[in-house]
Amino acid sequence: MNAITVSAKGQITLRKELLRHLGINPGEKVTIDTLPGGEVRIRAVRPTGKIADAFGILKQEGRKPLSIEEINEIASTGWVGEP
Repeated sequence: MNAITVSAKGQITLRKELLRHLGINPGEKVTIDTLPGGEVRIRAVRPTGKIADAFGILKQEGRKPLSIEEINEIASTGWVGEP
């Protein structure tokens, strides 16, 4: 059994080998389920959507889509509008 110390703020840090075992990388999320008897279950959150679900999320009603040429022109001016 691996013991983990609880910080003064009530936080714990999971060791790298445990995160590797769970398949969790930095920035990813986990779920923690409380179980009877004072136990918890930690699981990696796996994406459930499809890439196709992201298509059209930036579309704005009443605005025509930009062409590649228009996008390149905007990008060449820089993000503050200056070359």
